[in-house]
Amino acid sequence: MTGRSAERLGAGTGTWRWGIAGTGGIATSFTEDLARVEGAEVVAVGSRTQAGAHAFAARHGIARAHGSYEALAEDPDVDVLYVATPHPDHHAQALRALAAGKHVVCEKPLALNAAQAAEVVAAADAADRFLLEAVWSRFLPAYDVLRQVLADGEVGQPQQVDADFGYVMAFDPGHRLFDPALGGGATLDQGIYPVQLGHLVLGPPDAVVATGHVGATGVDEHVVAGLRHPGGGLTVAKASLRASLACEARISGTLGAIELPAFMHCPQAITVSSPAGRRTIEAPMRGHGLCHEAAEVQRCLQAGERQSPQHPWADTLAIAATLDAVRAALGVRYPGE
Repeated sequence: MTGRSAERLGAGTGTWRWGIAGTGGIATSFTEDLARVEGAEVVAVGSRTQAGAHAFAARHGIARAHGSYEALAEDPDVDVLYVATPHPDHHAQALRALAAGKHVVCEKPLALNAAQAAEVVAAADAADRFLLEAVWSRFLPAYDVLRQVLADGEVGQPQQVDADFGYVMAFDPGHRLFDPALGGGATLDQGIYPVQLGHLVLGPPDAVVATGHVGATGVDEHVVAGLRHPGGGLTVAKASLRASLACEARISGTLGAIELPAFMHCPQAITVSSPAGRRTIEAPMRGHGLCHEAAEVQRCLQAGERQSPQHPWADTLAIAATLDAVRAALGVRYPGE
């Protein structure tokens, strides 16, 4: 791959050969960001069509283009497969790659529901392969700062997380966000970000309530969820395709608060209010922000770790169960569930 940046992450982590499953926007951003990661080499791309794979490979200087995801999974020169296809494909593609002996990084959500996610995790465990649900927020510098502030007790014991992510999307029944067959709806696409923040700060909930608007195509277009966590903590998570939300987050503790400005899933700074005063900590991300999770993947692989402590399998499964509960409260089911 060409165009490597001088600002590279993860020096000394060895060389890892990546395959990219998918040719859309997120696949493009991830491929471009791999140029910022020491030892990362993109050797192959796969698409539903040979033409699509060739075009992507030509744009990014990738040696091999596969006209099917099956061929990509079987490529002997791929060490790690990045799955960047639509939501309903994640489960099958991750299983296929693991069966072929690949390590897997799969875009969020790992699967459409908790049962599918558990199947993928079990397959990774059985195959002794690395698996990561690519919730990129957790690997950003601002989230590193957030974890440190919480660990230092600057805001006391966290009591509530308020977070939202939403924007107005023109209704188009053919768009993936409005198509149940493509895992559409606000919960899986936007809602996962405020939900994962609640899990990160307060742990998995022991009760979930939700309400919202289900649109003409049967997907959730506007959602408010309340999560109760052990010990009395609460999360209020909002997601929308119908409203321009603030896309911010606030973590309220017994001594102060932490604010994540827009966009809360990829902030460039956080603001801490505590008895010591109010301060803003700058924490800019590099590139598209995806290089940070890629560097962590390679660190884990070099160390022989099969899951990242920043987003372990238990978190993936707990978040999937929460998202299931939110959709169940709204009566949203996908084909085949």
